Amino acid sequence: MDSVRQNKVNSLLQRELAEMMQAHTRNFLPGGLITVTAVRVSPDLGVAKVYLSLFPTPDKAGVIANIKEHGHQLRGELGRRVGKQLRIVPELLFYVDDSLDRIAEIDNLLKK
Repeated sequence: MDSVRQNKVNSLLQRELAEMMQAHTRNFLPGGLITVTAVRVSPDLGVAKVYLSLFPTPDKAGVIANIKEHGHQLRGELGRRVGKQLRIVPELLFYVDDSLDRIAEIDNLLKK
């Protein structure tokens, strides 16, 4: 169960990371769309798990690996954006949010 502070930080980071991903989509996924679906920070606000939805790409693992390679640059940019609101910018861990793929798979199974 997240605290009120964690929920506020989750929302702030999700909003800022979404704007950053929109600006950097050309570098990470040319011709595609990157959506920040959720951000979950740890109770000490030191680590943030960022869940990304990638569309359309067959190589989601490769795109996530590329984003992880540039994670320190993204964290630096995030620090410049939220530096006045957070004392410590959390470490960013990126994951693929495959919930839409699972929904489509379940829907296809139900149609059979």
